[in-house]
Amino acid sequence: MRVMIPNSPERLDQVKEEPLHYDYQEPELAWKQLRKSTSEDFKESPDTTLSKELFDEVFEGMMSYKSDLKILRKVDKLFKQKRKQKENNAMDWSIGELAAYGSLLLEGYDVRLSGQDTKRGTFSHRHAVLYDEDTNQDYDRLSHYKNQKGTFRIYNSPLSELGALGFEYGYSLASPNTLTLWEAQFGDFCNGAQTVIDEFIVSAESKWDRMSGLVMLLPHGYEGQGPDHSSARLERFLQLCAEFNIIVANCTTPANFFHLLRRQLKWPFRKPLVHMSPKSLLRHPQCVSPIEDFTERGFHELIDDPWITAPGKVKRVLLCSGKIYYDLLKKQQDDNRKDVAIVRLEQLFPLPYQQMDNIVKRYKNAAFYWVQEEPANMGAWVYLLSCYQNLDWKLVARKASASPASGFMNVHQREQDRLVKQAFE
Repeated sequence: MRVMIPNSPERLDQVKEEPLHYDYQEPELAWKQLRKSTSEDFKESPDTTLSKELFDEVFEGMMSYKSDLKILRKVDKLFKQKRKQKENNAMDWSIGELAAYGSLLLEGYDVRLSGQDTKRGTFSHRHAVLYDEDTNQDYDRLSHYKNQKGTFRIYNSPLSELGALGFEYGYSLASPNTLTLWEAQFGDFCNGAQTVIDEFIVSAESKWDRMSGLVMLLPHGYEGQGPDHSSARLERFLQLCAEFNIIVANCTTPANFFHLLRRQLKWPFRKPLVHMSPKSLLRHPQCVSPIEDFTERGFHELIDDPWITAPGKVKRVLLCSGKIYYDLLKKQQDDNRKDVAIVRLEQLFPLPYQQMDNIVKRYKNAAFYWVQEEPANMGAWVYLLSCYQNLDWKLVARKASASPASGFMNVHQREQDRLVKQAFE
């Protein structure tokens, strides 16, 4: 009989010929069902639509609660407004977001959302958890679907961005089939977690071959709330973009946000998503989507101007993303400016080059401008300028500044009015 000496060459040969038995753990098995992304994957988004019947089921489920639950009167009023919106075929941001979660739960995926005041929503739009007015008993709106297969988890986390985001990043590594989201109370607050962003979220796939589907919801938009409540530092994330490492988006419609969230789990791979989430758009009367946008169309990386019928007569194209679109839209409609087209870039990275090229060709007689609310040295301008060096376009923005925004409402409003006016001159 041959005696094996520990760490001997014979033992090494045996291990090479007969690999040691290993039982894969559940997270490892889940990851083995996925693959790495390729550049071709980002030319067209997968189908993320719902049937009309499933959308109705999702909506009714999120709008139902126990008959003996005495919800707050303000919340009850909001519920009645939501039902009215459905009757009018105009779904707002909260419906789009919660419908994305509800539909994934019915399809068998888990959803996990944490952050600062996420149950209610910092801007009081989500109300994922209801409370009894008398007993303070809570009721999770997304955990009581009749045919629910997935589990919904939502937590109000402490004001410790580094710890909270780091934990959720780890959770996303352990559970690839969970839509894992972290929301900052204000987008600016993500700077407290910059180490996690730099060392893990944007670079882990390159450094360690580890994918993650973590979603960062970062409220962003200039409403005169001051320098620490305006910018989620979009420019920082775009500077960190390369080799299809993350997704950076700034959606302008509830339906597009709905498809963006669902796409995270419909892809056969995982990518971190950074979304510049709105504040004032949560209740903007024009920031609504018809039901058919949920049931017939998927995610749009770029949205052309639906008002333009004669592109050859357009003299100016205003490219933008996020909230500024609605300010520009109002000016365009008020002044009946059919010679100005407003094009929305919903996904900033990976940049939809083919769709951008089509826009340049469509408006071949027009001058191009990038319009942003951020100061000239911030926002997406420098990134876009480096991506499209051959396009002769100009910038409309606040002047370069050391601070992200003014701390005075009257100054903010003057800047905003000047910016919108300049875009059309």
